Amino acid sequence: MNWIEALVLGLIQGLTEFLPVSSSGHLALADAFFGVKPAESLYFTIVVHGATVLSTLFVFWQEIYKLIKGVFQFRMNDELNYAGKIIVSMIPVVVLGIFFKDFVENMFAGNLVALGIQFLITALLLALAHFIKPKERNISYLDSFIIGIAQAIAVVPAISRSGATIATGLLLGNKKEEVVKFSFLMVIIPIIGANLMEMLKAGTVTDNISILSIIIGFLAAFISGYFACKWMISLVKRSKLIWFAIYCTIIGLLSILLS
Repeated sequence: MNWIEALVLGLIQGLTEFLPVSSSGHLALADAFFGVKPAESLYFTIVVHGATVLSTLFVFWQEIYKLIKGVFQFRMNDELNYAGKIIVSMIPVVVLGIFFKDFVENMFAGNLVALGIQFLITALLLALAHFIKPKERNISYLDSFIIGIAQAIAVVPAISRSGATIATGLLLGNKKEEVVKFSFLMVIIPIIGANLMEMLKAGTVTDNISILSIIIGFLAAFISGYFACKWMISLVKRSKLIWFAIYCTIIGLLSILLS
């Protein structure tokens, strides 16, 4: 992997991790159409995913600081209650990640028709969230678990994690500002956990990738991820998800037609 490929993959990872268009789906398309293979370096994959987590921490640092501070008061308060909901949301993805992640990813690897269908599913979820407007309410523990199921389903490559979780939250009637923040905060620990598991694998792998490429990939993913995260917050507040539904529909149909 040269530095140009690292730059492109870092930008794709950063932008599509937060925008509701599926980062893994776009990386799979980059592999299929351009022969750019992020999987040829486990270290690179770990680095760019770490970069997107770091960008989330930068965007939500005040909320995260307040949450940690409240939790360590060791008494029931709003922060401990919120942390409990995040933990509940992680149960489905932890179960799926431990037992079925490799199976799911291998099942759909290199299948453009399957990728296309998954993009269309993402488009459908986003369209439903745009047109169906339930009465708004706060996120409950049951809502947290259902949103967590949506996140687990998004292990399938071209179903967007942010798209699935935000759309599910909106369809449940959760407030826009709350569901977008919850969607991004709930993924931090699972991504860190997944990265640690990948690091164990990478310990036995020799990568032919330069330090320069890794640095460029990291910076591209971090910077693009930071702005994509901020942009996504604004888009959800202004109910602009329908444009991403249209985009995913186009990408999904093209994937199927060009397979």
